[in-house]
Amino acid sequence: MLKIKVNSRIRDIEGSSTLAITARAKELAAQGRDVVNFAAGEPDFDTPASIKAAAIRAIESGFTKYTPSIGTPELRKAIAKKFKNDNRLEYTPEQIAVSCGAKHSIYNIIQVLADAGEEVLIPAPYWVSYPEMVKLAGATPKFIETTAHARFKITPAQLKAHISDKTKLLILNSPSNPTGMIYSKKELEAIAAICVENNIFVISDEIYEKLVYDTPHYTSIASFGKEIYNLTITVNGVSKAYSMTGWRIGYSAGAKEIMGYINKFQDHSTSNPSSISQMAALQALNEPEEVTAAMCAEFKKRRDLMTAAFDRIPGVKYVKPDGAFYLFCDFSKFGVSLDIARQILDDVNVAVIPGEGFGAPGYIRLSFATSDERIKEGTKRIADWIKKRL
Repeated sequence: MLKIKVNSRIRDIEGSSTLAITARAKELAAQGRDVVNFAAGEPDFDTPASIKAAAIRAIESGFTKYTPSIGTPELRKAIAKKFKNDNRLEYTPEQIAVSCGAKHSIYNIIQVLADAGEEVLIPAPYWVSYPEMVKLAGATPKFIETTAHARFKITPAQLKAHISDKTKLLILNSPSNPTGMIYSKKELEAIAAICVENNIFVISDEIYEKLVYDTPHYTSIASFGKEIYNLTITVNGVSKAYSMTGWRIGYSAGAKEIMGYINKFQDHSTSNPSSISQMAALQALNEPEEVTAAMCAEFKKRRDLMTAAFDRIPGVKYVKPDGAFYLFCDFSKFGVSLDIARQILDDVNVAVIPGEGFGAPGYIRLSFATSDERIKEGTKRIADWIKKRL
């Protein structure tokens, strides 16, 4: 047997539970089983035709070569305009880096800012990749546990209690994957004040910003004044808002010095994102607001459909999500969520994501990024599965 010694940081990271379940669901579907997919982390809508047309024009015009590593000037200018119009944030194109998806943007930031011996604060539940990215930087993820009672949000007191002389960075994800919670303006203001007082950097992951259901105005934490603005790196992208997950375009914006290091890092890792995808993203950012509003309205309808179904299922609790397209349910009454997810998939052909990967054992994440018919069918199957266990 070949014995290979690999980098210890690579050896110690965990695989993605999300991708593992998705792969198993695809395998069963390939065998001819009727699988209802509540595991998807992407909109089920097609990319708008005008955006696809922009990509085709890019190909036909020969826009298929390298661009600047951090994106074309035209796209970064459009992103700066988006930040100003949507978030009241003034960034110059030089403060913006376009990357191969928002995940790539976050990875770049963590690799640039977090170092060995430093701690990164991560509210739990969290998106599965945050802790592993921190480990890859040689830093230590430090979790701030939240509760359903607090709507899975950290309090100022909790944040203060977890700060040490090793704290370098806080990761905020609002709207959240997996819980769908959103921090209010007042809550963000309090968090911002603490971060400024303790000189803690903030990664504000706002990828689900356009999918907000019950909040009239979305607030970015960087908008509370120059001090928190300088400490915040704001992350977004076109994946969720424009149903462009496969196009792999995300972006980040922050202080010029930080973004300069991100530029260097990207120079020597991926270089530029796809030139064709950048032209599609440029079109997306110039689309009328109605495009994203229509998709948001449909997701809200689906959220209400799924929550209404779970209201009729005994033994399962949830906190109604304010954004994103996930319902995070407490299945702890029925055992370990990793086992539950496997059983539900194998027994009734419904793919769900176990909470262990999100730092929430006993919970299950269900995506309502699917049709009304599949939501009705999938929740019925889960209800039948639970009925046999009560």
